Amino acid sequence: VQLQASGGGLVQAGGSLRLSCAGSGRTFSSYAIGWFRQSPGKERDFVAAINWSGDRTYYADSVKGRFTISRDNAKTTVYLQMNNLNAEDTAVYYCAAGFAATMKGDGMDFWGKGTQVTVSS
Repeated sequence: VQLQASGGGLVQAGGSLRLSCAGSGRTFSSYAIGWFRQSPGKERDFVAAINWSGDRTYYADSVKGRFTISRDNAKTTVYLQMNNLNAEDTAVYYCAAGFAATMKGDGMDFWGKGTQVTVSS
């Protein structure tokens, strides 16, 4: 599975962005997908995950209520809708796929290149 994240950019605090994670391969719909982010000088953090069918999701406490993860297996794409963004959300965002991944993001097998999100205060 190959993944490509897109949709990042510069947004003002309080604004919204929607990230996309486009996957290739006929097995995409078999994988759980997670979003992660990494700020300069910090470790990569889990953000959100969705199971293969899309009926289970899980969020980090820091984004719960503001971010929504969803997927469209027909389009082999997973989305991350980010609302009410703040400066602490500034990071490079990555998507990853895991066949046996947990809803907390452990066990990811494939990683895509990231997309930069910058929130100006």
